Amino acid sequence: MSIAGWFIVTLALFLANLPFAANRFLSVIPLRQGKKPWFYLAEFAVAYVALTAIAYTLERQEGTVFSQGWQFYAITMLLLIVFSFPGFVYRFLLRQR
Repeated sequence: MSIAGWFIVTLALFLANLPFAANRFLSVIPLRQGKKPWFYLAEFAVAYVALTAIAYTLERQEGTVFSQGWQFYAITMLLLIVFSFPGFVYRFLLRQR
């Protein structure tokens, strides 16, 4: 795998766990009453869009951009969900002590 590929995987791990790291929206905007479940979904969607945009840019710089079907986007979304498991466990299962 190329360096760009490893960069995307590392970035995906970081972006998938970012919503669970802070009690702020997008880790910048403070919230009065904490995060509601839809905040986590919105942050996750923003992270997915940012990740696909960066991956597309890197692919375009390396050469030919391959066309992707809905299967590609479904698999990458599910992979991002799997990558977010450590942050979810830390935020909702371990931090209650």
